Amino acid sequence: MKRCVVSVRGSRQRHGVAAASLQEFNEKALKLLDVDPAKGPATLVLAEDGTIVEDEDYFLCLPEGTEFVLLTGNKKWSPSSTDGGTMWLTQESVEQDDVDSSNPLPRWKVLAAQLRQNLSNIILFSEADFQALIDVQTEDLSREIAIPVVKAEMLKSTLQGLLDRREEERQSKELLELYIKAMNKDGTEEASMDETDSEAGRQGEPSKKGPLSSSVITILRGKRAPYLSLSNEQLEAVCAQNPEALSMALNQGAEHIENLQAACAEELQKRSEQVQCMNSLSSASQAKRQNLP
Repeated sequence: MKRCVVSVRGSRQRHGVAAASLQEFNEKALKLLDVDPAKGPATLVLAEDGTIVEDEDYFLCLPEGTEFVLLTGNKKWSPSSTDGGTMWLTQESVEQDDVDSSNPLPRWKVLAAQLRQNLSNIILFSEADFQALIDVQTEDLSREIAIPVVKAEMLKSTLQGLLDRREEERQSKELLELYIKAMNKDGTEEASMDETDSEAGRQGEPSKKGPLSSSVITILRGKRAPYLSLSNEQLEAVCAQNPEALSMALNQGAEHIENLQAACAEELQKRSEQVQCMNSLSSASQAKRQNLP
C-alpha cells in the first residue's frame, strides 16, 4: 500500500490516503476532498513540482508521504514560497492567467525542493538532474535545501562521484565489448592457421585464450598489483591473451601490457616454486617420521 497526502489550494487541511494502485488513490482522494469529476476537470498533481502522475509504475516508486494537490477548472500548479523564494513551505495552484510563462522555475530549484521534502527522492533523479545540481553554486543549493554549506558541498561531491562511476562503467562495458570482438576475430584467425591447437581443444584440453571475464578485467584495470589478486588459472589466462586485444580491453599501451603479462608470469612461477618447496618439505617430514623408532 502506498501512503500519500492530498490537499486543496488555500486549505490547511491535509488528508492521508492509502492505496494499492494509482486508480484507487485517485478515487479515494477525490472522495475525501468531496470532488465530483463529472462536474468539471479535476486533476491531482505532485505538490512539489506539479507533475501529473499517470503511470502506475511511477506512482509506486514515489516515496512514502508524497503530497498531492488538487487542481480544478482552469487552475494550474505553481510554487508558493516565502523568504524570497528560498523557503518552500507550501505548494499550490493558481489561475492560468497568473502564471508568468516567460520566467519558468529553474530545474535545479524543483529538484532542490524535492530533496528538501525527502532526500530519498534522489533515487528518482536522472544523470541530467545530477549535473543540474552539481552546476549550482554551493551556497544557493544550501539555501534551497536548507542544509549547511558543508553538507551541500558533500552532496555535490557525492553526485559527481556517482556520475563518474556511471561513466566509468559505460566505458568499461564498451571496452569489454571491443575486447571480446577482437578476441573472437583473433581466435577465428588462429583456428584457421593452427590445426594443432584445434585438435587439442577437441580432445578436451581447456583453452586459455578465451576472453577474460569482466571481473578479471576490473581487477586488471583497478588494482596497482593485480596479479596478487588473481588465481593461478586467471594468471595463466592473462599470460595467454593476445597483447593487442588486452591493450584494447584495458585501454593501456603496449609497454604496460608487456609488463603486466610478465608480472603475471613471474607471479605464476613464484607460486609454482612455493608449491614445489612445500611438497619437498612435506615429503622430507614424512620420511623423517617413518624413520623414527
